[in-house]
This record gives sequence, C-alpha cells and structure tokens, in this order.
Amino acid sequence: MLQVEHLRCGYGGEPVIKDLSFSVAPGDRLCVLGPNGCGKTTLLRAVSGLLPAQGKVTVCGEALSKLSRKKSAQKIALMSQMSSVYFSYTVYETVMLGRYAHMRQGLLAGEREEDRKLVLESLRRTGTLELKDKLITELSGGQLQRVFLARTFAQDPQIILLDEPTNHLDLKYQLQLVEDLKDWARQGERCVVGVLHDINLALAFANQILLLDEGRAVAFGKAEEFDLSLISQIYHVDVEQYMRSSFQRWEHASSPQAKL
Repeated sequence: MLQVEHLRCGYGGEPVIKDLSFSVAPGDRLCVLGPNGCGKTTLLRAVSGLLPAQGKVTVCGEALSKLSRKKSAQKIALMSQMSSVYFSYTVYETVMLGRYAHMRQGLLAGEREEDRKLVLESLRRTGTLELKDKLITELSGGQLQRVFLARTFAQDPQIILLDEPTNHLDLKYQLQLVEDLKDWARQGERCVVGVLHDINLALAFANQILLLDEGRAVAFGKAEEFDLSLISQIYHVDVEQYMRSSFQRWEHASSPQAKL
C-alpha cells in the first residue's frame, strides 16, 4: 500500500532523511521509533506530500508526485502533533472538515448523509460523541486530541499517518487508541504508520517496526522479531534495565507482603 524508495529530504542544507526505503502492506501497523531529531516527523511530512523530497513514494499503486492534493487526501490522512486552535468551531464541525476531500464542491455543497454517518461514527469510535456541540476552544488537551483523531477517521483514507497521537491522552485513552487503530487497519485495504515515543505502547500497537537514527534505517521488520537491544544502542541508555526495574516495582506493589 505504501512504498518508499531511496527517500531523501530535509529543510535546506544537510538532508534529515537519507536514502530511506521501506514498504507497508495492507493491514500493517508500522511504528517508527528513534531518538529526538532522527527524522521521524520529517519522514511523515514527506510521505504525506507536505514536504518536497527526492526518491519515490508510491501510494496504493500510484506515485505520490502525480496525485493532486485532493486525491492524495482521499488516500492519506496525517494527524500531526497537537496544533494551536484558532477558530471556535464545534466538535462536529471540526470532524466534518475531514470530509472535505470527498466533497465534489467542497464544504459549500453541504453535508451528505454519507458524510454525517461517517462523522458520527468517528465521534463514537473516539468517545467524543457527547462533545459534538461543544466549541473546540472549550476542550481539554486530551479531548481535543481525540477530536482530531475523529477527524482523521472521518477522512476515510486508506493510509493513516500519526505523529505522537497519544500526546495529552491519559492511559485509558492511550490503550483505546491502540485498539481502535488495530481494528481500523484490519478493515479492508488499510494500513497505519505511527510515530510513538512510548516503547511499550509501540510494541503493543505495531506488527512492523522501523528504527531510525540520524535519518537512516537501523532496522526494519516484524515487531515479533525485532532486536530490542538496538533501542538501547541508539538511545544510549539501558532500556532493558529500566523496563525490568519498572516491572519489579509493579511486582512488589502487587505482592501480598506489600499489601500488609
């Protein structure tokens, strides 16, 4: 569904992404891991068409460079990290904006029944239906993040790109997000590419892992075969020891002696 070949891009000067190649198949949930500044967000911007790049990106069998913005928006949805809110739209109106790429004459043509159904279903999926008449300027950061995710679902793409989607979400909604995305990717010709910093959450979400460092792929493959020691190498910290220490604290807290 998504083929990236010899991708090279940046913001002027030395490229951030350097000769990167990988592919994502239908049903895949690819998680991109790597330290700050390694190029994760830059990669998503290039794959979505927002950032000029050298190399080739193929989306559902078509070259991204040949697609119009409207056509690419019908195939790819990018949910960026939390952005500022400038307009007092209602939650319902904000999620309806996700339908723009599918409206022949834009939002001026008015909503169709299909649009309304998809918007309401997306609100239900993200637990924001009860907020539909509230202004987005009145929402908490976590509520707003779920509304933006609902807008992404309402766009009804084939590929969802997510940049730190769990920002501002409490643990309950982080876990729900993972399950919602896994369920979404199972339905038809769909796939998800997500950037996550929480390694445990990433491993719970992904069936494929792409590990980046300094704009290059350190590893790419099945999550179940992923060499976790590579994470410690590129983060320059003993991740395994940190995880074991955390688990031991939970074991101690749940032991009968700790409850006495």
